[in-house]
Amino acid sequence: MELKIQILEKQCDKSNFNCGYELLDNYLKRQAKQDVGRDLSACFVLVDNALIVKGYYTLSANAIKKSDFPDYLQKKWPPNYQDIPTVLLGRLAVDISIKGKGYGEILLIDALKRCFDVSETVGTLAIVVDPIDEIARNFYLRYGFILLPTSGKMFLPMKTIRELFA
Repeated sequence: MELKIQILEKQCDKSNFNCGYELLDNYLKRQAKQDVGRDLSACFVLVDNALIVKGYYTLSANAIKKSDFPDYLQKKWPPNYQDIPTVLLGRLAVDISIKGKGYGEILLIDALKRCFDVSETVGTLAIVVDPIDEIARNFYLRYGFILLPTSGKMFLPMKTIRELFA
């Protein structure tokens, strides 16, 4: 089965997508296209040759309170910055039919590359995720994401991402 990542389009068949999390399934099936149309997020899908969605992720502009970051980072930034620009990797999901085959990693790397490309022209300090559960949290930890001390969110500094792609 040959898969590719592309922007979510009307022709993409998301009707049978099932990642095992109803919240993520329903978002893709009922809300993703509207959010894209309202410029609230971008949605990228992993599709087969028949354009059947096998995975997806969303990206959107975001800001995190400076006080949410670890002290060692806060000390590096000017005092007049209260909100720190980031990119939100809002959702990342893989259909259960292909789970455990590395496609989550492929989607994550694609998202990181797109964020790196954006960071070349728009200031952004990090990518932020808000893991849905402990399994997702452990997934992001494996790729170097750091837990924000004041929430369940995690971040990966753009400096780290730049080292991957520069």
